[in-house]
Amino acid sequence: MIYLDLLIGFLKVGCFAFGGAYGAIPLIQEVVMSYGWISDEMFAYMVAVSESTPGPIMVNLATYIGSQQAGFLGALLATLGVVLPSFIIILVLTALLKTFLKNPYVQAVIHGIKPCIIGIVLATGVYMIFKNCFLKGGAFSPDFITIAITVALFVVSYYYKKRKKKPLSPIMLIVISAIMGVAAYGI
Repeated sequence: MIYLDLLIGFLKVGCFAFGGAYGAIPLIQEVVMSYGWISDEMFAYMVAVSESTPGPIMVNLATYIGSQQAGFLGALLATLGVVLPSFIIILVLTALLKTFLKNPYVQAVIHGIKPCIIGIVLATGVYMIFKNCFLKGGAFSPDFITIAITVALFVVSYYYKKRKKKPLSPIMLIVISAIMGVAAYGI
């Protein structure tokens, strides 16, 4: 019976938890306390541990509580319960979006949004560069060297495009950046 309780309890959490993990903590606490699985003090401790371990807080809490109550199978069922609703919703949305994206009006909206997103990302990057590089460091600060490496990579990419050579793969650009970083920083 504990297995079914774990699955149903964490299915509730997975279905009704909106606003991210921190928004779900009260819901998880309500479910856990209603079943009497752990004490209030232990729950607060587990939230702190779940925040500091890799992975989503909801999954970490579900796995721990399931393991604490019913061993490996309990951990598996609790984790499945908290993840399954999101998984099903994503599958359904993907299936719907596949046909929805073929609509010419949706395509027009997407083509209009792309430049806006690029602009937002570029503006954020430029803001961060000016705030962190030029307002703090000198001509040979690590920030300036990072900018020089970035400019060098753009020049290399432009050269490859201009010469109609096969463009460098992103992995190759990362390797070149790493080599230039090691050379510049001496690490």
